[in-house]
Amino acid sequence: MVKFVSSEEAVNLIQDGMTTATVGFTLMGVAEEILSEIERSFLQKGSPKSLTLLHAAGQSDTKNGLEHFAHEGLLKRIIGSHWGFAPQISRLIQDNKIEAYALPQGRIVNLYKAMGGGAPGLLSPIGLNTFVDPRVEGGKMNLRTQNCENLVELLEVNKRPYLFYKAIPVDIAIMRGTTADENGNITMEEEAVKLEALSAALTARRFGGMVIVQVKRVAKRGSFHPKEIIVPGIFVDAVVVVKSPENHHRQTAGTVFDPSYNGDIKTPEASFQSIPLNIRKVIGRRAIQEVKPGAIINLGTGIPGDTVGHIGAEEGILNDLVLTVESGTIGGIPEGGTDFGIARNPEAIINHMDQFDFYTGCGVDVTFMGAAEVDKEGNVNASKFGSRVAGCGGFIDITQMAKKVVFCLSFTVGRSDINVEDGRLKIKKDGLPKKFLPRVNQISFSGEFANQRSQRVLYVTERAVFELTSEGLTLTEIAPGVDLYHDVLEKMQFKPRINPHLKQMSSEIFQQGPMGLNTEFTYGGIVREG
Repeated sequence: MVKFVSSEEAVNLIQDGMTTATVGFTLMGVAEEILSEIERSFLQKGSPKSLTLLHAAGQSDTKNGLEHFAHEGLLKRIIGSHWGFAPQISRLIQDNKIEAYALPQGRIVNLYKAMGGGAPGLLSPIGLNTFVDPRVEGGKMNLRTQNCENLVELLEVNKRPYLFYKAIPVDIAIMRGTTADENGNITMEEEAVKLEALSAALTARRFGGMVIVQVKRVAKRGSFHPKEIIVPGIFVDAVVVVKSPENHHRQTAGTVFDPSYNGDIKTPEASFQSIPLNIRKVIGRRAIQEVKPGAIINLGTGIPGDTVGHIGAEEGILNDLVLTVESGTIGGIPEGGTDFGIARNPEAIINHMDQFDFYTGCGVDVTFMGAAEVDKEGNVNASKFGSRVAGCGGFIDITQMAKKVVFCLSFTVGRSDINVEDGRLKIKKDGLPKKFLPRVNQISFSGEFANQRSQRVLYVTERAVFELTSEGLTLTEIAPGVDLYHDVLEKMQFKPRINPHLKQMSSEIFQQGPMGLNTEFTYGGIVREG
């Protein structure tokens, strides 16, 4: 029988050294009251300690979520995909205070599904030729982890290489829903995403572990339609009714509750604000020119998530596109920043692992992704750079199987003064040339693997566009107002191949007001006269 307990009682169920799996995406679906109680208990009593934390998506807003685990001694090991919004966790990894593995987000959620069904692990081509491949780094993110066990093996099936992601026994699974009935059945009517809650619960049960769920309220048994139940009560051991929903059960990091995120209402497209014309918008504008009507698109975090959907709304072409996010949203306009993972006015919200099955099975028509470093072979680093250990998130799963990949990144790094003036790019003060390197510091995307698949790959910046060819990175376009040698070639640490028919980026990108894509959006891509 399910027990209704306080957060303190729930945390007392977690013993030192246990493997704890948490469900969430940024702050969506995060059991914030329980996680903050884990931190409080460790700081006051020294327990629980030496935990192994397993998580799929990044689960923080820079202060909450996974950041409650960011104490030396509380964590022994972390196995996850992304810590871009968890700077203290990232610092523990960087400083070799904990063991750390970064695995592709989609592989983790589908590993839950495999483990819950009794499998010894997950076989997949995803991750080959990247830092996850045991021939490269095996997903080990710091020196402390180098001599630890391998969580990924290279296997051959029908004379083809695959990666085998080993099962990870789970002792405690922590997740949240909106309502629990008296039998412990869990619904998610106010949640913005469904995520991998049921699969994580089944994984814990498979290994004899426990499932703890945080909810906003309790309903009488028999209140729910059977199809509304996301996690049946037979898989739930303990339920915590949150004391402060506005603080510890927010729908998103930035919103207590907005019915347009969970599909209760649709807001008018006119309510979406236009974003200012800066270099991020220039990058997003050039990127969106790579789509065709009817395209199914994935948006990554950073510049893509912050710009592409809003540009599509501004141009009036959203009805001709389907925007998706790895968390499970289909349609609508995805949000960015610490609310990445949700969409306003979604058409459908499916399970986290099912979305990744689509991405790695069929593959989206176009994915727009950020990038930190690019090298002459077309490899991309988005996971470990400078002093940051960000992890890969869903980057590897999505980019390896998308039909077209468009990387969106600024050309330089650090402080700069670059504006759009009179239809041209004006570089008054440039940043540092640390983006285009002879060799990236970690391979999150393999140019070699992409060429083997004849994948179309572009690298879009505010001043130049590159394309991956069999000869490596090739410069194909430059922005109006940009000097090829001073502003582009001299700011790269290698010399790219230059297309003999080098073009200028479309002038519409650098003009105020819409580009007019709604009148030029024809099958085959954007067509412009002249």
